[in-house]
Amino acid sequence: MRGSRVACLMRVLGLLAVCATMVSAAEAGKARPARRVNPALEQIEDVPGLPRVLLIGDSISMGYTVPVRELLKGKANVHHPPVNCGPTTRGLEGLDEWLGEKKWDVIHFNFGLHDLKYINAKGALVPVAEGHQQVPIDGYRKNLDAIVTRLKKTGAALIWASTTPVPEGAAGRVKGDAARYNAVAAAVMKKHGVATDDLYTFALERLEKIQRPKNVHFTPEGSKALAEQVVKHVLKALDAG
Repeated sequence: MRGSRVACLMRVLGLLAVCATMVSAAEAGKARPARRVNPALEQIEDVPGLPRVLLIGDSISMGYTVPVRELLKGKANVHHPPVNCGPTTRGLEGLDEWLGEKKWDVIHFNFGLHDLKYINAKGALVPVAEGHQQVPIDGYRKNLDAIVTRLKKTGAALIWASTTPVPEGAAGRVKGDAARYNAVAAAVMKKHGVATDDLYTFALERLEKIQRPKNVHFTPEGSKALAEQVVKHVLKALDAG
């Protein structure tokens, strides 16, 4: 009698284990909710007959892309690559894909904040004393020159956006490096005859009002202010074209 009770108990435990396994498998098989795509990275359909504008850049450009689209609604199709364009090294790798096959009328572009940031061997952002700059300034000059050379082949009006300021206390970056990298970029743009949208000076003059504390990123209102500046330069290029 005792043996049959034990056997019965073992069968029950076995069934419970099987049920638990099935439940776990079912839970694991459930589709996870899709991560919401940043609106700046959503690919848009062109409105026929309107000029095409491409905004290339990192998260700073992602912040002003949507307000630029809103300000240029009915005047231009405003695109951004479907990724954070990061440093110049990523720009060199992804540029052909971002440009695609269609004609661009204006390309407004920037690289810098990811080049000058400090990373470790795994590519993670770290305190300055614990890492190295992702792209040293000499490499930045060389990469940027190659990027501009490629962009000129599109026939689009090119606008370089100077890199916005690094404030005191920003993680993994040094205040003043944006100015150093901008000086290099200015020489490259002068060499190639590329117009500049001086977002660095524009932001610097009102930094406390539009930038987050100890952070290279901007408030929503700050991104809108940058967008207004970008739109001025894009419209000027479109009018000249």
